[in-house]
Amino acid sequence: MADFLLELRCEEIPARMQAGARAELEKLFRREMDAAGVAVGAVIVWSTPRRLALIARDLPQATEAVSEEAKGPPEGAPDQAVEGFCRKNGVTRDQLEVRDVKGRPTYFAVRNIPGRATSALLAEAIPAIVRDFSWPKSMRWGAASLSTESLRWVRPLSGIVAILGEELVECVIDGIASGYATKGHRFHCPGDITIGSADDYAEKLRACHVIVNHEERQDMIRAGAARAAADAGLTLVEDEGLVIENAGLTEWPVPLLGRFDEDFLAVPPEVIQLTARVNQKYFVCEDASGKLANAFVCTANIEAQDGGARVVDGNRKVLAARLADARFFWDVDRKKTLAEHARGLERITFHEKLGTVADKVERVAKLARWLVEEGIVQSSPSSCDGEGDRSPQASGGGAPPSDAGASATSPSQADGEDRAALADMAERAARLCKADLVTEMVGEFPELQGLMGGYYARAEGLPDAVADAIRDHYKPVGQGDVVPTAAVTVAVSLADKLDTLRSFFSIDEKPTGSKDPFALRRAALGVIRLVTDNGLRLPIAEGELLDFFADRLKVQQREAGVRHDLIDAVFALGNEDDLVRLLARVNALQAFIETEDGANLLAGYKRAANILKKEDWHGIEGEIAQTGEEDPLAIVDDPDLKAVIDAKMAERHAKELSYTPEPAEKALMDALDGSERKAAAAIEAEDFGAAMAALASLRAPIDRFFDEVTVNADEENKRAHRLDLLARFRAAVHKVADFSRIEG
Repeated sequence: MADFLLELRCEEIPARMQAGARAELEKLFRREMDAAGVAVGAVIVWSTPRRLALIARDLPQATEAVSEEAKGPPEGAPDQAVEGFCRKNGVTRDQLEVRDVKGRPTYFAVRNIPGRATSALLAEAIPAIVRDFSWPKSMRWGAASLSTESLRWVRPLSGIVAILGEELVECVIDGIASGYATKGHRFHCPGDITIGSADDYAEKLRACHVIVNHEERQDMIRAGAARAAADAGLTLVEDEGLVIENAGLTEWPVPLLGRFDEDFLAVPPEVIQLTARVNQKYFVCEDASGKLANAFVCTANIEAQDGGARVVDGNRKVLAARLADARFFWDVDRKKTLAEHARGLERITFHEKLGTVADKVERVAKLARWLVEEGIVQSSPSSCDGEGDRSPQASGGGAPPSDAGASATSPSQADGEDRAALADMAERAARLCKADLVTEMVGEFPELQGLMGGYYARAEGLPDAVADAIRDHYKPVGQGDVVPTAAVTVAVSLADKLDTLRSFFSIDEKPTGSKDPFALRRAALGVIRLVTDNGLRLPIAEGELLDFFADRLKVQQREAGVRHDLIDAVFALGNEDDLVRLLARVNALQAFIETEDGANLLAGYKRAANILKKEDWHGIEGEIAQTGEEDPLAIVDDPDLKAVIDAKMAERHAKELSYTPEPAEKALMDALDGSERKAAAAIEAEDFGAAMAALASLRAPIDRFFDEVTVNADEENKRAHRLDLLARFRAAVHKVADFSRIEG
């Protein structure tokens, strides 16, 4: 057994490509070894800006000889079939063997494959790995690049080290022969380094100022940058992505702290941090009070004799130039009001079928105002600006703007003047929320959209609620993002996302499969989080849009740990367009079904459902099957038929039985009388925990019923009544959830 080392050296590999390159190298290496029949154990892959290195432990010195055989057509088969079999298995017809298979002579192809030295297999594998290597971007170079058949690599390939144990694996790629020699640090040790084996590779490079292990370089940067900041009495602003990127830019990382002019701190801190991070790959620091300090940490790729003073000074000058540009953008943008900037949105197309961004802003402004006026979004009793704790209540009335895609609930009794002031601010914030898209700063840093609008609004003297809404109206962006709670912000954020969804659905631009070019799934999840976290009562009127929300809610709840079958059990009821109410029902069901009463009631339900299915009995639901409803069980949830069902149920209950029910039968009848009323009242009050508790009271009566009563009695009247009783039990349960969807 021996360890194998492969190093592919080239000009600087972009930091962003190194993680993918490491994975690609291991994948291709394993592919080649598997194809050659070489068992591969532990594989280590490292990267620096100038090399990819792979170490495979405990490879065999040679493969074992093997014999492969394949069963072919029977003797006497058409020549075409026999010849095809020979071609497939790499043999000639006279090499075939004939064996008896169940009394019939049959052809077999037998190939004896001799063992081969692993070094020979590796010599063939390395060129294949390099040739098939996939880079996000690659290039050809030199005179050979005139041909499209020439080698492509991320940057010009300059050296190959390939050693199995202590033996050189000889191969040539594009005129570059493998060898024992590599290069150390470009400045500290530019000469050749002779590698003896995989065992001394990392340490010999370390002695020449190259840390080949990228994870070790990350640790050095992480600790060194924090130490440099602490030595200056500051705290490093952690940025793991920047740690990884700097590790991909250096072979001998040395974090150094520098200072920039305090005057630049007048620029918003996010701008300074983004300027330092994106343009220069610098970390920033905070002072003891948590404010941004006029300090940065750069990562040098050299151990400077002067302790890094010249390196820091050079980096300071470059950063100063970048910050000067940012300050210029900041000053220029503030010379115009956001309303003046917003006029430029008329020149930006939102979508060819949906008009300009200005058109979208107009729709969002109307919708944001409507959300407040109808009481769907409210401020706390002590505030009309939405800044404070809120407890939104069911509210609303009237119809939404035509492009809203939602319908309102009953209006609350909130003070009319406060609501009007809140609506004014929501509309004002909505009309300005996209204005920063045409500013110089957002043109330079698109990721600052919204944030800069908030800064400009505050600098202009607009109310804090308006500035905050402009700043945060894109939130929540991802699953872990903060959900706004301030009323003005919620109104604008919700309106923006609802408009996006409704608009794209109206032109049939819906997500398909994995494709979602307009991020509509993310918008739907944002709406769901705004609605559920703030307790907003926002029924969704559009059928297709409601189904889309339902799918997104299922995904969200499954990721949150809610059982998928319980989600399906509630969604199967249909006719539910209030996300808050729907989630409350799901949560109550999960809490109930995990109790002993819940588990036993489920067992009783399934037993009842199986009997009814076997007997093809639908009870009262079956009597109104002429409505055309394909699923009789779903009829009980159709609001248009509720009165009919209730009337028939009352009529059925009022009829005197033609026999005296057995005690267990009568107990179930009485229990249903009570639980149906309690569950219906609890559902009406949206107290789904109480509705589950009402169902729980049926557990003992249904268990006793099955123990003591014969459902399929010989007397037709008894059998019919008892089947009706089970159908009634099933219908009572279905008013809370479709228990047939629940596993267990």
